[in-house]
Amino acid sequence: MEFNPILIGVLLLVAVVLIYAVMLYNQLVTIKHAVSKAWSNIDVLLRQRHEELPKLVDTCQRYMQHEQETLEKVVQARNAVSQARQQGDVKGLGPAETMLRAGLGQLFAVVENYPDLKANESFQHLQSRITGLENGIADRRELYNSAVNINNVRIEQFPDVLVAKAFSFTSADLLQFSDEEKADVDIRALFT
Repeated sequence: MEFNPILIGVLLLVAVVLIYAVMLYNQLVTIKHAVSKAWSNIDVLLRQRHEELPKLVDTCQRYMQHEQETLEKVVQARNAVSQARQQGDVKGLGPAETMLRAGLGQLFAVVENYPDLKANESFQHLQSRITGLENGIADRRELYNSAVNINNVRIEQFPDVLVAKAFSFTSADLLQFSDEEKADVDIRALFT
């Protein structure tokens, strides 16, 4: 039995190409799941903040009888964030987050007019908890956008694009906020 060197070369080349394609596919799958994991991390923090905000509003309502409009803005923004989060609407989450952060900023600024509320232990705890969650969301947003960027670049690069198109890998949306949201907000400074 004679071995045909051309046939062996072709079979070897086909095997190398297949192995390379499988490696690319596995890398793309890993990247896709990194995006999902990053989104899940944001979702957990958004859900926790969603659960804390009614407690904050309830605590504030006891003291702030004349600030219902401010409290309603926070509740409306909370609902908009929740709806975008539940629908996985990354593009809609940005404006809703901006609206919520603005409402919280306004709420915390108004608290200055209510020294009893400002001194309330429950309010202080909730304010601290929400501030921590805000910082966590900002950190996770950065990680999410990094994962999305890696995903989007890889599925457009050659030869990855061939595997990505063959297996319907899609780009993901960056989680973007308005310029006001991107500015550093020091909620604690509102209380000093």
